[in-house]
Amino acid sequence: MIVLLLKLSLAHLIGDFFLQPLKWVKDKEEKKLKSIWLYVHIAIHIALMFLMLWDTSYTLLILSIGVSHFIIDALKLILQKKKTKRFYFFTDQLLHFTSIVGIAAVFSENNFDFTFTISNPLILLIFCLAFLTQPTSIIMKTIFSKWNIAKLTKNNESLKDAGQYIGVLERLLVFIFIIVGQWEAVGFLITAKSVFRFGDLTASKERKLTEYILIGTLISFGIAIITSLLYLNLINYV
Repeated sequence: MIVLLLKLSLAHLIGDFFLQPLKWVKDKEEKKLKSIWLYVHIAIHIALMFLMLWDTSYTLLILSIGVSHFIIDALKLILQKKKTKRFYFFTDQLLHFTSIVGIAAVFSENNFDFTFTISNPLILLIFCLAFLTQPTSIIMKTIFSKWNIAKLTKNNESLKDAGQYIGVLERLLVFIFIIVGQWEAVGFLITAKSVFRFGDLTASKERKLTEYILIGTLISFGIAIITSLLYLNLINYV
């Protein structure tokens, strides 16, 4: 059951965060149910689930999840406003994962048997690594969308998407350090980032920028640490 959920969840992460360009999202928000990309998006999700499970006996399960995904996305597009986009983003993701668990439980022969019988821990590892990249970056971007940080950094030249890549790398490093038991390396990484950031914060003399960087760092490291601890606890049941 857990292996099934991991495969379905990984398909969801890939479909929602890796194979959905920003232009598709904007087109859906503008045209709502009339957007062709909404239906392409659902088709991609269904195809990914078939690829992950590679078993036609799960056809009804996959199609049911596909229909639920369409309904949730459609409701989100219809109901959300500019001011409520953050709320509906997290509600949307919560409903997607809840529907995956619920529908999988209904169709599974073991029903609600949540005994941990993961036969391939690689699936769990891939899921955790994938979650710490693009999905977490989008989650953080959604959280910070309430603040217009562009005004504070408009005169500071930076490489395109450098901040996002740095965040991804630091989360992956934290994950690796924790699962191999090197907590000291995590402390060193935090210290190193603090030293590099100190010069920027001193030069800017902007309290808002300081708070923004501090909150972003804490959230990024926090998500990586929690994901690592969950991985270590789940892997013990293999």
